[in-house]
Order: sequence, then structure tokens, then C-alpha cells
Amino acid sequence: MAQSPSGHGHAENLGIGKAIAVLTSGGDAQGMNAAVRAVVRVGIYTGAKVYFVHEGYQGLVDGGDNIKEATWESVSMMLQLGGTVIGSARCQDFRTREGRLKAARNLVKRGITNLCVIGGDGSLTGADTFRAEWSSLLDELVKGGGITAEEAKKSSYLNIVGMVGSIDNDFCGTDMTIGTDSALHRIMEIVDAITTTAQSHQRTFVLEVMGRHCGYLALITALACGADWVFIPESPPEDDWEDHLCRRLTETRLGGSRLNIIIVAEGAIDKHGKAITADDIKTLVVKRLGYDTRVTILGHVQRGGTPSAFDRILGSRMGVEAVMALLEGTPDTPACVVSLSGNQAVRLPLMECVQVTKDVTTAMNEGRFEDALKLRGRSFLNNWNVYKLLAHIRPPSTKSGYTLAVLNVGAPAAGMNAAVRSTVRIGLIHGHRMLAVHDGFEGLAEGKIEEISWERVGSWTGLGGSKLGTKRTLPKKYFEEISINISNFGIHGLVIIGGFEAFTGSLELMEGRAKFEELCIPLCVIPATVSNNVPGSDFSIGADTALNTITTTCDRIKQSAAGTKRRVFIIETMGGFCGYLATMAGLAGGADAVYIYEERFNIHDLQVNVEHLTEKMKTTVKRGLVLRNERCNENYTTDFIYNLYSEEGKGIFDCRKNVLGHMQQGGTPTPFDRNFGTKMGAKAVAWITGKIKECTRHGRIFANTKDSACLLGMRKRSLVFQPLTELKEQTDFEHRLPKEQWWLKLRPILKILAKYNIELDTSEKAHLEHITRKGIALESNI
Repeated sequence: MAQSPSGHGHAENLGIGKAIAVLTSGGDAQGMNAAVRAVVRVGIYTGAKVYFVHEGYQGLVDGGDNIKEATWESVSMMLQLGGTVIGSARCQDFRTREGRLKAARNLVKRGITNLCVIGGDGSLTGADTFRAEWSSLLDELVKGGGITAEEAKKSSYLNIVGMVGSIDNDFCGTDMTIGTDSALHRIMEIVDAITTTAQSHQRTFVLEVMGRHCGYLALITALACGADWVFIPESPPEDDWEDHLCRRLTETRLGGSRLNIIIVAEGAIDKHGKAITADDIKTLVVKRLGYDTRVTILGHVQRGGTPSAFDRILGSRMGVEAVMALLEGTPDTPACVVSLSGNQAVRLPLMECVQVTKDVTTAMNEGRFEDALKLRGRSFLNNWNVYKLLAHIRPPSTKSGYTLAVLNVGAPAAGMNAAVRSTVRIGLIHGHRMLAVHDGFEGLAEGKIEEISWERVGSWTGLGGSKLGTKRTLPKKYFEEISINISNFGIHGLVIIGGFEAFTGSLELMEGRAKFEELCIPLCVIPATVSNNVPGSDFSIGADTALNTITTTCDRIKQSAAGTKRRVFIIETMGGFCGYLATMAGLAGGADAVYIYEERFNIHDLQVNVEHLTEKMKTTVKRGLVLRNERCNENYTTDFIYNLYSEEGKGIFDCRKNVLGHMQQGGTPTPFDRNFGTKMGAKAVAWITGKIKECTRHGRIFANTKDSACLLGMRKRSLVFQPLTELKEQTDFEHRLPKEQWWLKLRPILKILAKYNIELDTSEKAHLEHITRKGIALESNI
């Protein structure tokens, strides 16, 4: 945890003499507290005064005790709480000029000229109106004697930055709004629970999820649980949907399934704008098919509970970006929204986003549903297309004549099964014969290969681990046996789902092409490992599930430490040499220090961290959390660090240590990993199908070019195929790591939120982007 300066910008003096107020408005969303915590702590770090505004805009209008100065300790233990600790309220007063006058006076009297609003589009539009009227409000207040001319001069302009907190993910321009991922966690927990009871009784379940104008939650839920049907407001079903739905449910049952799941967004409508309710669907199924059908309306459960790791990190990163945007603001900067696009922080003009969001509603009201889907953005459209493929298209009677094999390599990772399921089903839709290989490359050599059917993978999306079985064995010593089996089973392409071994093993297969002609077939690697250490991809399937497991454990440990007081926990995480899990869990769990291999540390750094915790014990927050990646240093082991902290902390704090171990590889996959696995499988099959056709000469397949063996990875904002040989240059093979890792840029944030006075590099700051110019480039080959 070396505290070396890391950049150009002197962020730690940016806020001197300035004041920031933070409020949450509209419906609550999990992760709002993480955002509030980050705004407070980064604001204080920059030298600014930060104020809480309790009860949203109502508190801004009422003033008094509703606007309180925040301290560093006042946001402690907030990270893992759902809802919003500072309260939110729907406010009619603020909609009136009278109310906004009162609010302006309350801010001016406290010298606050920077406002950070966390809420939905209504709350953000309100903030923009407030800003536009600011000068006239001050003039009126001076005239009426509410404030002095001097006070008005000091507060001549108001800066506004918004963060979108909404579980519906209904705000255009942002990939994910705060709370969406957590709401999906709640929904999936319930869907998983319902699936078990539905199977027992051969029932059909109709589940209604939130989303009055936006079908995001319903759509992702349907993808993540393999639902039979989903109803969303943006794309109403065809007029004969009743017949189509009944036919679909009957087919599923005839295929051997014991249950049906139908997901309905609360705002679902038909082509003529008439509402489609869960009860309508139940009546239809019971009347036409006679199936035992139950309705479950999830309601406010979706807003509750602890925020997921993603929402905490999102909230924290947005909070940092919001403070920077406010303090760098001038009278000419338009009010902006901070958000994530891929894994990059971006700033977008607030009113442009609000306008596009309104355009979606207008398009739906006017029956222009195609436009509504496009306006929702590329990611929404891609999800919708994958869902339609998996749920509405049946394998063709004419076959393609090609055979694809799918295998898992390396250690198990949650979400592997979802990737296998979508690979198999999309393969069958393309008319291919699909083979499942058990036990990785070893199974490919030993002939543990069998044909796999549509029904067989039906319920795999929500299963953890690897149903096909997975091994770390590399293929080099089995080339001959593998070649014979590729030939005997007539395999034309391989989809390899796994971690670093999947990458190195596939490189070996490419080397073997020179000697064994059978290995000259297209192959695609899909990264799946909890360590997230595969080059060519920002994320791997399974890492999100492991991260949530670690975060939940940290929460429980922090609770225990808070109870006993003066206790420091040292927790060891997995990841090999890769510090991704430790760093992200540190951000999501509010760690005081995180030791990783990529950021070298020495005994001096350890001493600085111990002294820092000693100081912390003098405050009201008497507990500490330290994370250590399993291979961060061969000499400074978890035991060594535990012993050092125990010795140095004698009389001040005591220590406990925890090695989390293999629990990080288990558990049911998170909604992100299910959805990510599903999309990756679909995309891989589409690519490999094209490659096979491209490499076919006179009825024979011969793939020997660099681009016939690719890794499908998530890079910034899109899924891209990269030739394995090109990724070789970007890899540190000794330590099984990519040479460049995007998340290392988040380490300074982690230290600032733990009260280290380091320099924050603001040189790579997010520039204001325009949303309306973003073209809607569809991933055509799905």
C-alpha cells in the first residue's frame, strides 16, 4: 500500500473554501449510501465542507436541522446498508417557485454553491430547473430582504451534478443506474426459490417485476433464469400472442420440463396500449392449458436489502467523479450526470439524457416500439435479441452439417453453466450438432464426449460450478489422442470456456496445428475464472459471483468487529497473482488496506498502515479491515501480516485472520454472471459458425490463420474477438496476468476513502460526452 503520489492534478486542494450539499430524492435504490459516503469523504479530502440534506428536496426547502454538516465518521458503516440513510421524500413544495426560493435561501445562508443530487430523471430535471432559475431567485431574495447583496455575490452561480439512482435502469445514456444490479439480485433469489417449488408441483409461475416504463429488470431476469416468455413495455407481443405463448408452454412441457416461468414487467402492454397483467396471463394459461398456475408480485422487495458489490463500487466511483465534476465546474459548464459506460467513468449533459429518456416514453405512447428499443441503447437491444433467439426460435429441421464441441477448462467458476447452455442452444438454432466434452482437455483426449440436447441444458443457467466437469490439464501431451477424437467425432469447431489454462491450452492447440492437421479448426475461448486474470477481457465469467461472496463475508466480519470494538481483521482472498478480487472487495467492503502483487509494498508501507489503524482507533470507528491477495508477496504472508499487526497493535487493537478459500468458487451465479455467460455463449457460436464457413474449401475445413483462434472478451464498452497470438504479447505468463489491468486506476480511490492523504490523479478525467450523437451500432452478427 505504498503511498506514492500518482499523478498530476492537485485534487486535495480543489475544494478549499467551497461547500457541497448532497441529497437523495425520489424512490430509494440500493447503493445510494455508497454514493453519499464517497461524496462526503472525497469532498472532505479536497478540503471542501460537505452537508447532508435529509429528506431530499423537502429538506432543502424546510432547511433547519435537515441540512447538517457531515464528518468523516458520520458515513462509516453506511456502505452495506440498503435504501438511503439520509432519507428521501417526494416533494411538492419544490415544484413551486415559492419552495425553490426557500431552498435557495437555505443554501446561500450556508455558502453552498455545489449540489449533488442522487435520484431518477424527475429529481434531476428539478435540479436543472433550480439551476436555471438561480440568478432570478437570488435577485428576488435580495429584493425581499431574504439575503444580503454580499451573500448573493458570493453565491452567484450554482453547480449541479447528478447521479442516477433508480432500480429500473430507465435513464438513457447510462449503462447501469445505481440500484439496478441489487434489484436483480433480489429478483433472482426469489426466482431461484420459486423454481424449486414449481418443479415439485409441475406448476407455471407468472412473476411480476418492477418497471412501469422500462423492461430492463424483466428482460435481464428472463435471460438470467431462462424464462419461457417475457412481457416488456418497449416491445409488445404480436396480436396472436396468446396462441404463441400457449404453444411455447406446451412445447416446454413436452420436452420434459416440469415447470414454466413467465416474467411480466408491471408496465407491460399489447400493441394497442392495453395493459397485460399477471392475472390476465394466469387466466389464459388456466383456461386454455389447464396448468396449475400461480402469480407472484415481487413489489417493494426489489428495492430492499443490502446493495450488491457492483452497486457499492458504482456508487463509490460515481461519488468521486461527482465531486470532481462539481469542483471543476464553472458558470458555463452545463449540469451533468456522472455515469459508467463499460468500465469508464463518463460525464453526460443532464438535459440531453433526460430528453432521450422522455423520447423513449413518447415513442412508446405513439406506438413506435422499434424506435423505443433503439433509444434504450445498444446493450438493451443486444439483450433483447439474445432473449428472442433463445426463447422464440426453435432448432431448424434442416441441419447445417457442422459439429461444435464445448468444454470447460481450469477451475470451476459460477456462470460457466449459463455459457454452456447458451452455446448449446444457439448452436442447435444454427442447425449444428452439439457435443459436450467432460473434464476439459483431458476428456477431449480420453473421448469423454457425448451429444447434448436442447432439453438437457434447460435448467443450467442458475447452477454454480461446472456441470461438464473441469480440469487444469493442458493439451500438449495429448495432441495425438485429441486429434484422433476430433476426427472420430467429426468436430468442426471448439468453444473453450475457462480461465488462464483455457487461454494457454488454446495457444498450445495452435502450436500443434503445424503437426496435426485435425487441430486446424476454428476455436473460441470464453474467459471464465474467479481471478479475472485472462488477457483480452476486462471481466471474466465468475468474478462477479466471487466478489459478492467476499463482500458479504466482509460485511459479517465488520459487524463482528464493530461489536467487539478495537479489532482488526486480516482477510485473504483468492486470485493467484491477480489483485482484482482483493481490490474490488476492498472498495465494496470499505477496507483500510489491500495488499496485492501488482502494487509492490515493503515493511515501511506495512508500518504506515499499522500507524494509520492506530490513529483510526482513537476515533469513533474502532475497527479495521485489511485484505490480502493470496500471492501478493511470498514473504509477507497472511500469517506474517497478522503477527506484525498483532505485535504492533498491542494494547491498542487485537487481530483476527480469515482465509476465505474455496467458498469463493462456489455458490449460485449472480445475475451479471448468468447474463454475461449467456451473451458470451451466443456471440461465440455466431462467430465460430461464420469462421467455419469461411475456412471450408471443397467440403473440408482448414483453419490455420491467426484469426481462426480467438478470445471473446469484454473491452471497455463492447464484446470483441481478439486473435490469441496477439494477446501473447500482452501477457505475463510467469505470473499468469495481463500486463495492463484497467482496475489498477481505482486503487487511489480505495486509499482516499480509507483516509490516506495521497494525490488523486485527475489527469485522465472524464470529459463531457454527448449522448445524442451516439450512433446505435448493433452487434449485427448475433
